[in-house]
Formats: sequence, structure tokens, C-alpha cells
Amino acid sequence: MVKILITLIPLFPLFGFLFLGAGFRSLPRRIVSVTGPGTILASFLLTLILFFDFQRNGIPQIHLIFNWLTVGPLAIGFEFLTDPLSLLMMLVVTGVGFLIHWYSVGYMKDDPGYNRFFAYMNLFVFFMLLLVMGANYLIMFIGWEGVGLCSYLLIGFWFRNQDYNNAAKKAFIMNRIGDLGFLLGMFLLFTTFGSLNFREIFEKATPMEAGEPVMVAITLLLFIGAVGKSVQIPLYTWLPDAMAGPTPVSALIHAATMVTAGVYMVARSNILYVLSPVTQVVMGSVALATAIFAASIALFQNDIKKILAYSTISQLGYMFAALSVGAFTGAMFHLTTHAFFKALLFLGAGSVIHALSGEHNIRKMGGLRKKMPATWWTFLIATLAISGIPPLSGFFSKDEILIHALDHSAWMWFILFIGALITAFYMFRLLWLTFFGAFRGTDDQRHHLHESPGVMTVPLILLAVLTAFGGFMNIPGIFGGNSLLAQFLAPVFAGSKYHPIPVTGISHATEWMIMGITLVSVIAVIAWSYHHFVKREKGFLPDQVHRNFLVNLISHKYYVDELYELIIVKPLLWLSTILHRVIEVGFIDRIVNSFGNLVVRTGNTLRYIQTGNVGFYMFIMILGIILMLFLNILI
Repeated sequence: MVKILITLIPLFPLFGFLFLGAGFRSLPRRIVSVTGPGTILASFLLTLILFFDFQRNGIPQIHLIFNWLTVGPLAIGFEFLTDPLSLLMMLVVTGVGFLIHWYSVGYMKDDPGYNRFFAYMNLFVFFMLLLVMGANYLIMFIGWEGVGLCSYLLIGFWFRNQDYNNAAKKAFIMNRIGDLGFLLGMFLLFTTFGSLNFREIFEKATPMEAGEPVMVAITLLLFIGAVGKSVQIPLYTWLPDAMAGPTPVSALIHAATMVTAGVYMVARSNILYVLSPVTQVVMGSVALATAIFAASIALFQNDIKKILAYSTISQLGYMFAALSVGAFTGAMFHLTTHAFFKALLFLGAGSVIHALSGEHNIRKMGGLRKKMPATWWTFLIATLAISGIPPLSGFFSKDEILIHALDHSAWMWFILFIGALITAFYMFRLLWLTFFGAFRGTDDQRHHLHESPGVMTVPLILLAVLTAFGGFMNIPGIFGGNSLLAQFLAPVFAGSKYHPIPVTGISHATEWMIMGITLVSVIAVIAWSYHHFVKREKGFLPDQVHRNFLVNLISHKYYVDELYELIIVKPLLWLSTILHRVIEVGFIDRIVNSFGNLVVRTGNTLRYIQTGNVGFYMFIMILGIILMLFLNILI
């Protein structure tokens, strides 16, 4: 029974893709509107059944679907794993994925590519389920590459716009850089352990000593894959450009699921990472830099979706910071709550964009809370959650990361604390400029302002409920909770040697004090932002940006894209031009063309033999026979 369930869960989205993809030009929209979200709902319901079944028996299982590859010592079965970590990810992917599909029925209803859109979205969910359900690194890698392909298709969904095509290509290429590291890591895993199956690798790795060079190499290579997929420095620049895709794409792929694949992969490989302190230091350093760097860029952005994109990059930095100190449960907890409130923020932004006929600039919005009450209240809940205001979900998950960071290093806690203050400021700047003050758009937009239809607002409300109460799944002991998520995930992380959980170096009194300092500081930042943007009605205007060097630098995203263009793109283009002219045209083409010219010239010479005189032909034939006989006598 369980094997049938686990097989059907990814098959439903695959069926949806095949059905919609085969008939996307002819299927009625009514059928597409049911099939697209319906297949994801079916997978979600089956995942719930699987989850409750696991709760009863609590035994992780590997389900062999079929024998796949046998090449020499390499034997790979197409196997799915049911354990607490995979079930958590399956619930997030299918649950949040269904709500986003449901929302898309309203958001994309007038788009000519409606049917194609749902086919791509279903395909993405299929690959994401493969990624989190696979029982070995090869199946994970298939899902890993598949979501990269779907990301390319969905970012460039409106392919008639060349800028969107460029954004899709940028995402695809930068992901391939990280994927090369992942692939090399898999090769080294097989060379070291003779297998790619999670169970075999982890059993053989557990007795190893921490710091062995081969383990450092494996984990660093796998982390490079995570850097590309989960947008850490230096491979983060594709995500803001990926906002070119439809807003539901941003919510599903670039907030709730795909970009968290790297976090899941590291958490799944926890036994390997605790054996490599060097990699943990590298991962922590990259995570802290990413969290602060991306948050500072979000301060001065005016595109509503790009602010949320940089916020996603920053929050992923928090997750990797947690992973770097061994707080695997904290990272997965924040991954889950982030999926709720960030999907809600993106869909809320989509609701605003929908009402304003495609407007993205928050300085051309304002005063929308009265015209769009459902969007306003749900967006407010998500903003409070990401800012860490209790008792919303973001407060519990972010606080857990901060406490573990403090237990590891005061400097790490301080950097993440500053990041939390910056997050509260830029998120409330977005909230105030979008929903407060006078409307700053055009008269035509003013006359057409309206709340989104129910098919869009109901998913917002359901995500708001998850955002509000999702944190109660892991209430810490300091609040009298039982840390249910930590208990649920404990078997996955129990095999990690040197596992630092629970926190041992911080008393309850210190934890209360740190929590109070963080909360009071965040509230003070929110109050100051309200005074600045609402009471004084000020924003970061263009003339102010250019007067201050630092603000100008940050508003231009530290010129990272321009720097990449200068030191990577242009030299490669110059080198390729030189190689084309010198090697391709001047050498290879010349050799190939010489053979062609030789054939042509030989043919032009030999054609003079074709005189049309039969007597001449007989003479040549006889001469040839005589030469053959003569040569035969000589030999």
C-alpha cells in the first residue's frame, strides 16, 4: 500500500504535465484549471496519508520502484525514501505548491499561454518531488537538474521579450556552474564509498574521523552545488533577474521550493558535513556574507518583486548559517516557515501587480489597504512574520537560528541580529510605500483599483493562517513547548557525530534576554520606518540616491553584475572571438576548405579526359589493361 502511494505522489504531476503538454493548444481552459491544480492536490492528499501512516509506525523505508542501472560495481535502483525529512519536504512542495497553482488560475486567466504555464508548473513539481523523495544522490541529481530546466522554461515563459529570455539563460548557466560541483561531488562519493545510496554512504562515513581530506573535498563540492541552486555568494545574481517570470513562478520556484533544494541537500547529508569542520566554516562564512549583503541591497530596491528576491537570498543565508553550526532542525524549521510567509509575500505582490495592471514600482503605489483589504491584511501578517514578531511563525524559526548562532559565536549572532534589523526595515518600507499614504499611480490605475478575485485571495488567506500558526509546530522548551518538529526530525540527524543540539552553553535567562533585545530592536526599527515613510512621507528618491556614494553603491547592487561582465563575460567573449578568428577560421576552416578545393581542382582537371570520343576511351582502356599486366609481371 505504501509503495503504491509513494509511486503515485510524483506520478500525478507527471500525468498533469503529459496531459496538458500534449493538448495545450486545444484543451479548454476549464479542464486545464481543474487538471493543473488538481494533480498537485491529489499528490498533497496522498502525502498526508503517507505522513499519518508514518506517524503510526515511525519506520523509515526505502521503496524500490524498479532496478534502473547496473554498470560494473555501480548498481542504482529507482528508489524512494520515506523518512521525516523527505515527508516534511513533500508536504511543503505539494501543500504550498497546490495553493500557488490555485492562485494561478486567477492570476494567469487572461494569458494566452495559460495551458502551457500549468504544464510547466506540473513538470516542476514532479522534478522537485524526485529531488526530495530519492533514496540516492543520482535520483536527487535528476530532480536537481529537472527543476533547473523548469526554472529556465518558466523564467522565460514570456519568451517574446528578449530581456526575459536573457534572464532565463542567466539562471540556467549560473545553475550549471554549481551543478558541476555537485556532479564532481557525486563522482568522489562513488570513488570513496562505492555507492551513491544514502544509507550505504552514511553507514560507511559514520566511523570516519572528522577532518579527513576526502570528506572535506566531497562536502565542499556538494556545497558548490548548493551555492548555485540556493543563491549564495557568488552565484546569487540570477535570482533577482528571475523575477521576469510570472509572479506565481516566483512564489513556487524562487521562494518556497527550488531555491531551498541546497538546504535540503546539506541537511540530508548532515552526517558528511559534521565530519568536515573546514566546510562548515566555509559555509558559515558564505552564509553570513550572503545574509547581510543581500539584505543591504533590498534596502534601496523599488521593484516589489526584486525586494522579495533579495529577501529570499538573505533568508537562505540564515538557513545555511544554521546548517554550518549543526542546527539542522533550525534550518529546516526556517525553511518551512519561510515557504509559508515568502510564498504569501510573493502572491500578495502578485495581487497588487494584478490590480495595478502590471506595475512593479512601489513608489508608484500607495494607499492600497482600503481598496485591497484581503491583500493588505495577509501581506501584513507575512511582513510581521519575516520580521520575527511573535507569535507568528518567523519569530520561532528565526529565534532558534539566532540562539544556535550565539551558542557557536557571538560574532555570528551579532551579524545575523543586524540582518534581522535590516530585514524588518526593508520589509516595512515595502509595506508602508505600497499600502499607506496617497495613491501615486496613474488616474487610469486609480479607477481600476480592486481587490483580487476569490480564486486568488483564498490561497492568500490559507497561507496567512499557516504563516500565523506554523511556528507552533516547534515551540521551544523555554515557552513550555515540546519542540515537535525537532522530535519528528531527530532520527534523521541522530547519526551525526559531534552533533551540537541541543544548545548547551546558554541559560534560559540569557535566552530570554537575547530574545528581548532582538524583539525590542526590531520593533524600534519598525516604528522608525513608520515615522520616516508614513508620518514624514519620505522615501529613497533618485535625487537622494545620487548624492550619497554609499547609498548609490548599494542601490546599484554593488555593481556585482557589472563586475562579472567586466572580469568574466567580456574576457570570455574576447577569447572566444580570438579563437574563432585564429583557430576556427584561420586554421581549422582553412584545412577543411583546402581539402574541398583540392577535390574541386582535381575534378576540374580530370574532366578534360571526358572528350566524348569512343576511340579515345578504348585507347585508355587498352592502355590500362597493358599497365595492369605489366605491373602483374613485375610483382
